[in-house]
Amino acid sequence: MERLSVMAPSGHFSLSVADRLALQNAITPGEGGIPRIARSRAESALNYYQTRHSGHLDDKSAGLREEAGEEEVKGGATEFRPDLRFYLAFSSLAALSLVVALDGTSISVALPVITQYLNGTAIEGFWAGTSFLLCSTTFQPIYASFSDIFGRKNMTLLAVSVFLVGTVVAGTSHIMTLMLIGRSIQGIGASGIIALTNILITDMVPLRNRGNWVGMLGATWALGSVIGPVVGGSLAHTSTWQWIFYLNLPFITLSFAMVFIFIRLKQQPSTFLAKLRRADWFGSFVFVGSTTAILIPLTWGGVSFAWASWHVVAPVGFGICGLIILIYHELFVATEPVIRFAVFRNRTTNIAYLTTTLHGMVLWCLLYYQPLYYEGVRGFSPVISGVALFPATFTVAPTAIVTGIVISKFGRYRWAVWASWGCATLGIGFLCAVDMNTQLTQVLLTDLLAGVGLGGLFPALQFQLQAASDPKTLAFSVAMFSFFRGLGQTLGIAIGGTIFQNELASKLSQQPLFASRAQELARDATSLVAWMRNAPEGEARQVMRTAYTESLRTVYIALACVTFVATVSSLFIRHYDIDQAMETEQGFANGKEEE
Repeated sequence: MERLSVMAPSGHFSLSVADRLALQNAITPGEGGIPRIARSRAESALNYYQTRHSGHLDDKSAGLREEAGEEEVKGGATEFRPDLRFYLAFSSLAALSLVVALDGTSISVALPVITQYLNGTAIEGFWAGTSFLLCSTTFQPIYASFSDIFGRKNMTLLAVSVFLVGTVVAGTSHIMTLMLIGRSIQGIGASGIIALTNILITDMVPLRNRGNWVGMLGATWALGSVIGPVVGGSLAHTSTWQWIFYLNLPFITLSFAMVFIFIRLKQQPSTFLAKLRRADWFGSFVFVGSTTAILIPLTWGGVSFAWASWHVVAPVGFGICGLIILIYHELFVATEPVIRFAVFRNRTTNIAYLTTTLHGMVLWCLLYYQPLYYEGVRGFSPVISGVALFPATFTVAPTAIVTGIVISKFGRYRWAVWASWGCATLGIGFLCAVDMNTQLTQVLLTDLLAGVGLGGLFPALQFQLQAASDPKTLAFSVAMFSFFRGLGQTLGIAIGGTIFQNELASKLSQQPLFASRAQELARDATSLVAWMRNAPEGEARQVMRTAYTESLRTVYIALACVTFVATVSSLFIRHYDIDQAMETEQGFANGKEEE
């Protein structure tokens, strides 16, 4: 049955007698009933009609909403009119997204230098990058749940403050332990920024007009992700690595001030103690502990420890037991659960969660391991390697913006999902044929095709999720969407590293020159890049380049399989109307409505 779309009661609105009767009939289930979301929206529109004509709602309140930049409905057409405050508020969210993405990727290139400067071990260097990813993933649903209780703005300011503290700790650290603490604190703050910037857009913009803004937000994230390695590579020196963190400070401070001044949301009248009692503290603790217990050993498996070792099996088992306890608690005990299982009751949204996980896996695995081809096989420097990645990286942002605009213009999103996954599958599939002798222009064109596909998925998957979600749980749906994307990023790096290192060890063990040290060399594969770049031409260098090329090909094949699975899965999504009411309790407000 087609989904019923009812326009939002947030501006000038009128219903004829026939329209009112049609709405009443729509809410009365006929044979087989009507979808729950459609029923909710029909009831909302009818209630609005009744209250307006009973004198309980006047034109003044509708005018306030229009001034705040919300949607105006005239004769069934949605018109979104953002004001100056909206643009400034959105700019603060975009700046925060840029900084978090930049911070997440810039340190990856500089980690060897930082680890050496702080006298850290290879394992500590690994955790300096991984701890940020783990924390930025696991805390996202917590921020979303608490933002429903304590307010989006308050939780956003808290997240920015935590990120700022972590940045200062990491930038001023003189031992590796402080660096790990700082990166973990940064990750906890970043998780709130990632989740809440996406949720705030749903509070600020109607779905029909959301594509432009989601596309731009995705573009800023993509831009930060792709210029991060270039910035990190240019500052990867013993005397300047601290500036990787210091450069964030003015942007974080300015964004904090802009959020505080320009994001003014509707008030939620309640005492602080009452809000504390509403929070699902037990569920939050169990969720963070369980997901951490599962994700950490997944980054160890096949690299630090064998997959069958107790170091991997035991914590994963504890994590699964914790998730079982969490499910029972959230379903039967918690009054305001941190995980709303209602968000998993729709096939299209479930496919969105699956494919955004795969999207995160593919994008971040490519960002982490494609530079090994340019540096190790082609012999490029870190900076030139970052420039060589531009066809794959700098196409992501403009493609995300254009895709979002086109979806908003025509009201259709499935074509974008299918086309984007198709381009990504073709691009990464062509990478499987790349070797040492492939012309550089062919590699760059292949990267470009993959970048176009991966960029278009940022807004396309957001539309797929939000159009199919129940407006009452949209904030939780968006938070879970961000969580699964972060989960995919963590898995992409971990699984990609496992595949690459195991394959490299296998290839080197077959070569007499390196057979005795194959496992040792494979565990520190990044250090071999500098050796290959500086080693004289000869058999040893040629053997290592060949092993690198073939190992990377195995990673590309795995990524091609992932994109193919995502493409097939996306064929089963349904179309939902994007002309939907914006139902939120924390939208933009003026005067007495402000927090």
